[in-house]
Amino acid sequence: MLFFGTDGSCAPLCGAARIPILGVKKESAVTIFYYRSYIWWGMKISAQVLSALTLTLALGGCSTPSAESLAQNDPWEKTNRDVFDFDVKMDHVVLRPITKGYRAVMPEFARDGVHNFVTNLNSPVILANDVLQGNGDKAANTFGRIVINSTVGVGGLIDVASKVGIPYHENDFGITLGKAGVAEGSYLVLPFAGPKPPRDLVGTGVDIAFDPLTYARFHGDDTWMVVRFGIGTLDASNSRLDAVETIERSSIDFYATTRNLYRQSRTALINEGKAGTDDLPNL
Repeated sequence: MLFFGTDGSCAPLCGAARIPILGVKKESAVTIFYYRSYIWWGMKISAQVLSALTLTLALGGCSTPSAESLAQNDPWEKTNRDVFDFDVKMDHVVLRPITKGYRAVMPEFARDGVHNFVTNLNSPVILANDVLQGNGDKAANTFGRIVINSTVGVGGLIDVASKVGIPYHENDFGITLGKAGVAEGSYLVLPFAGPKPPRDLVGTGVDIAFDPLTYARFHGDDTWMVVRFGIGTLDASNSRLDAVETIERSSIDFYATTRNLYRQSRTALINEGKAGTDDLPNL
């Protein structure tokens, strides 16, 4: 098997390497694999995604990481920076112009409705993780939000639950793993997906399995999943656009700043805001 380097050269895969994943050192061949189904069918074909997750966790670099990279728990920093640069370019060329066009043609109340709708669709995943974490109060709130917003809120377009005192909270299986004491693992950046350390990468796959719509079968279901993914991506871009632009303008090292903010944000979610970082952008 051959590995294509960042300079376009082709060389045999490196030999066995010690790769710290989820706090466990493992001897393995080093490869780079990224799954297309995460982009197009990630919410539909969970078995393929989980297989891809397993392969992706073996990702590494052939070069010896620097002492600074190891200190940051970022042994694949060179590769991560290349992927990050690619993601930023794609954001500038494709996603950001589309997002700004979306803002220009869609009034704020309509964008809020789209955001509420996407959030409501993800509520069963949040509920599953609330239950796994043994948090009865949050599980009850999430269940109440699903019922209220799906009915009175016209299919989730209106966040009636928040108006009657049931606020939204984030949750996912990466947070569940963090609360259980699972380490983040080595920092990892993926094409189109951004920061996805092993713990959160595994969490993404499990959350797909938690989503009831993953198993839905109806006429046009494949098209619906692609449309849902596209709307979700656009809504997420719209939600963080201002924060990302501000961080990018003010950062000396945008990659390092993003890495630090991502980790702080995830730590705050795991600690339920006790770290004093409630207002961090969702990167």
